[in-house]
Amino acid sequence: MAAFLAARMCHDFISPVSAMVSGMDLLDDPSAQDMREEAMGLIGASARKLADLLGFCRVAFGASASAEVFDSRELGRLTEGLFRHIRADLDWQVAAPALAKPAARALLNLSQLAGAALPTGGSARIEAEEREGFILIRARADGPRARLRAEVSDGLLGLPMGDGLHGHWVQAYYVYLFVTDAGGTVRADTAGSAIDFLAALPA
Repeated sequence: MAAFLAARMCHDFISPVSAMVSGMDLLDDPSAQDMREEAMGLIGASARKLADLLGFCRVAFGASASAEVFDSRELGRLTEGLFRHIRADLDWQVAAPALAKPAARALLNLSQLAGAALPTGGSARIEAEEREGFILIRARADGPRARLRAEVSDGLLGLPMGDGLHGHWVQAYYVYLFVTDAGGTVRADTAGSAIDFLAALPA
């Protein structure tokens, strides 16, 4: 499980890191000094992407965050940083002012799954509200080519990895583990061109 999660995150980190190294190589190349401005732009954009990904993953995956309650505005900023680097648009409609750690992690991970379900673009509407002692989370992916991968659906149901990509399955399975450990439920539903990632956790 730890190996699959590490591979999942490293897959996301390697692209901006490689781009930064390429930009630095251009700066060091005497024959490419006419490309200095492009190299600096590449390094800057890649550094911002890496910082956004690290900030997001620190809360979504990390156990080191000391806070037990997270301000929803900060969670929104983290999610906005992630969506700056994918094709889907973010529609942040979180009503709950603050979320305990399990709900905060669920919100971030389901937001990322919703964005990943829109490879050619669309809108990811993120909602969270407290109702009758539960935090209800919905991340709706709506787009012309919205796709719920079988391995994501299996992971959210707590099923073992079958055919497909480990990177997609392990995130969904990770969400299933910590949501159910907190006494909650999680699932994904498909309706027309939209996919709903749903979670309910004790408030």
